[in-house]
Amino acid sequence: MSLDFNRPVILYMHAGSGNHGCEAIADTTIRMIREEREKTGGNVLLPVILATNSVAEDRRYKLGELEKEGLCTIVEERHIDKRFLEHVVLYVYRKLSGDRESFLRYRFRNVLRLYDLKIAGTNYELGIGKKPLAMSIGGDNYCYPEMQSDLILAHTLFKNRGFETVLWGCSIEPASLKSMNLVQDLLNYDRIYARESITYNAVLEAGVPLERVRLQKDPAFELITGDVNLPSGFTEGKVVGINLSPMVLKLAKNQKLVRESYRKFIRYILENTDQNVMLVPHVVWSSNDDREPLGEFYEEFRDTGRVILLDDKPAEILKGYISKCSFFVGARTHSTIAAYSSRVKTIVIGYSVKSRGIARDLFGSHEHYVFPVQEMEDSQALINGYEWIMRNGSFED
Repeated sequence: MSLDFNRPVILYMHAGSGNHGCEAIADTTIRMIREEREKTGGNVLLPVILATNSVAEDRRYKLGELEKEGLCTIVEERHIDKRFLEHVVLYVYRKLSGDRESFLRYRFRNVLRLYDLKIAGTNYELGIGKKPLAMSIGGDNYCYPEMQSDLILAHTLFKNRGFETVLWGCSIEPASLKSMNLVQDLLNYDRIYARESITYNAVLEAGVPLERVRLQKDPAFELITGDVNLPSGFTEGKVVGINLSPMVLKLAKNQKLVRESYRKFIRYILENTDQNVMLVPHVVWSSNDDREPLGEFYEEFRDTGRVILLDDKPAEILKGYISKCSFFVGARTHSTIAAYSSRVKTIVIGYSVKSRGIARDLFGSHEHYVFPVQEMEDSQALINGYEWIMRNGSFED
């Protein structure tokens, strides 16, 4: 079920590179499209359009470089919430007409206009039976109930415009597939690429035909590892990397206990090993910034001289730093994917199917490798997990 990329491609539902997991998916997918076109003798000039929530974010990091190299064109979605009058008019129209898709047509209007201009500019003509490709690349978007309505409407929009549609590198909570609206939406995709086996099996059990579903690891496993130098006093293989997110803390059954578990773990590493500690933010949105909880730990332990807080950096560079760790604890899925793909021993502070599924596919079980934050009840959990993995956990060759 290989994808034919020798046609125009739109990548949509990308939230912006301030979430470096989103950046990693977009980065690797854009590179993959170019590589597949070159390998198969395709037309590398065919448009690859990345629809984004924030052009400024994407051009600040690696995707801006990919755009300059001609691998993609980045275009920002229209934000109706920032245009009061248009919002009111469109809301009234939708209320009176029942046209639920109208908000999504507004949102993607600039994207589709650019697509039409690009097609006209390349004089590209689709062959008989061949359609342009629209890929929903949001990864775990379907795990969030509040996003599902817009996901379904956006998919319908591209489907109605004549695109072949692909759900790319996804995770979906099996329990959410009790929704017939969601199941029908999945049935409407031409292809679904599940990034872990729990989602893969759940989608098949929901009735999506086998020939349309593929189990394929998250594209970010193929992210380039940036070339980095550790700070003075830090040695490769003698560093424990740590990531924590505000979102995971909000989902915790006991937020104070989770913080204390991290605090005890850092203290344990400093007092019982010769390892230093590197705090790694992986999302830096103002509403959801990993530097907030990590900054608290940095202030608490900075006087030891053995703890650093990384500045914000592109996904590839963050992976470079993570690859130099001997051990990693991560709450952001793609910080842990950077560790896994660098063969760094890892504990995941998980909250959804994606963490369990990815660990199960790598190790045969998620036990000892994933700590569901909603169930954490022991402030010694990270210390105990670290000791177990150091004794028993390893990547098979």
